[in-house]
Amino acid sequence: MVAVGEYERADGTKVKAHTRWAPGARNEMFKAVLFVLAVFAIGGGATTAATTSGSSSSEIPKPKSTVVYPIRFQEQDTKPASRPTPTVSYPIPWDRSQ
Repeated sequence: MVAVGEYERADGTKVKAHTRWAPGARNEMFKAVLFVLAVFAIGGGATTAATTSGSSSSEIPKPKSTVVYPIRFQEQDTKPASRPTPTVSYPIPWDRSQ
């Protein structure tokens, strides 16, 4: 918002101090409001289970754990883990006398 101070026009009319929108701000605000309304309308969805009051707990399914610990993979039991093979043999001779 732009603050306009008190002033007098050329024809002698006195103008009180006021605020006004910056040039183009109304257009931008209109676009922003339309965008928010569109997102609300499209993404609102029907969430009646959470918003209905007085619903008993038997109507809403409760989450339960289905995992079994420790987690094992099928390949883990049948195939042993591969070990890296060295590319050089140790110890490396360092004959620096030459």
